[in-house]
Amino acid sequence: MSHIPIHKVAIAHYTIVNNLLALFSVNTITMKKTTSPQDIDEYVAGFPADVQVLLQQVRATIKKAAPKAQEAIKYGIPTFTLNGNLVHFGGFKNHIGFYPTPRVLEEFKKDLAGYKGAKGSVQFPINKPMPLSLISRIVKFRVKKITEKEKTKTSKK
Repeated sequence: MSHIPIHKVAIAHYTIVNNLLALFSVNTITMKKTTSPQDIDEYVAGFPADVQVLLQQVRATIKKAAPKAQEAIKYGIPTFTLNGNLVHFGGFKNHIGFYPTPRVLEEFKKDLAGYKGAKGSVQFPINKPMPLSLISRIVKFRVKKITEKEKTKTSKK
């Protein structure tokens, strides 16, 4: 009779359990059900308390910078809309993701130099203070650009 090394059995068991959890929409890290949240409050509630505080800070900063914007969940993450998508943000294991647009990030390139990011996104580490004034400036810039675009559309009619 051949013996299977215990570490191979453990890996197989882990894989099977994770596949079953995924099948039933359960986050394998938090063991919480991962159905899409209906609103930002529900989204935030799915995170540890320390991350919830950061997400609420970002949310409040966006609300203050864009008081006419509406809240939504799009692409499974919190979104603010103002004649279309204004900005998105989301919580991750080690950072808060912020998604204004690639063009806006280019405008704030120097301010964002110390952060990781990709086209259209920036990562703010959760172990450092959130750059709320920078987020506010970015959101206000987006509002200004959207407003200018809407005025141009209106004047062409």
